[in-house]
Amino acid sequence: MYWPSLKDVLDVLIISFLVYRVLLLLSGTRAVHLLRGIVFLVLLGGLAKLADLRAFSFLMSRFIAGLFVVIPIVFQPELRRIFEEIGRGGLVGGGERSEAEAERWAGELVRAIAYLKDKRIGALLVLQRRVGLKEHWSRGVLLDSILSSELVISIFWPNNPLHDGAVVIDGSRVIAAACYLPLSDDPSLSTWLGTRHRAALGISEVSDALSLVISEERGEISLAAGGKLARNLSLKQLERILLHYYSRGKEPRRPLLEGLLRLFLPPRSSEGSGLERG
Repeated sequence: MYWPSLKDVLDVLIISFLVYRVLLLLSGTRAVHLLRGIVFLVLLGGLAKLADLRAFSFLMSRFIAGLFVVIPIVFQPELRRIFEEIGRGGLVGGGERSEAEAERWAGELVRAIAYLKDKRIGALLVLQRRVGLKEHWSRGVLLDSILSSELVISIFWPNNPLHDGAVVIDGSRVIAAACYLPLSDDPSLSTWLGTRHRAALGISEVSDALSLVISEERGEISLAAGGKLARNLSLKQLERILLHYYSRGKEPRRPLLEGLLRLFLPPRSSEGSGLERG
């Protein structure tokens, strides 16, 4: 009778851990659905072999082999994210950025938003989180650029061809610009809400993304998350929220926006700093 050695057990544990970490990195992206489809096809091909369905087995084997050529092309953004996380130590560690790195990227966004706010330039930025937004940004203009305040400002500069629509950001990369998002159709929304605010609420209702809106009429900053809207945020409050986003801290159990407000936004007495239901 064969008994596994310590080396065999260690081998299995290492492989299991690596598979587990990769699945965590893919969690919430469209690659998860792809993996489910591949597993289903492999099981279907195995059943066809057991049933001795030769023609069907042949077709399934060729189809599955072709998938492994197509996957790296179609899901290049997801694969790039995995390698970026590996480079940051996300495969072995918790995937959290260093404090200096979080401050760098949060600072880039704060500088851009402060400038847009000061100049009364309207803007809509969507910060992707666990749930992938490919179905939305794939219809925009693909940029795949490193985040910088200059880039964000130039995108929303008046008369720029890309200034209409939203910019989708995934961590330190600007994925796409001129993206059109689903509008919230909640009849209870305030009449003051324009298209940008409705789009920010709309994407927050169908995903876990954070949406930031700069109003060109009032020059105020709003945050949409979990179908709710926080208005008239200060730059200091915005910086705290962005530092939390970039440090990838533990998510609060309470609803996302309420959790962020409790964590980072002290009570304010001025009108317009509360929550609007979306």
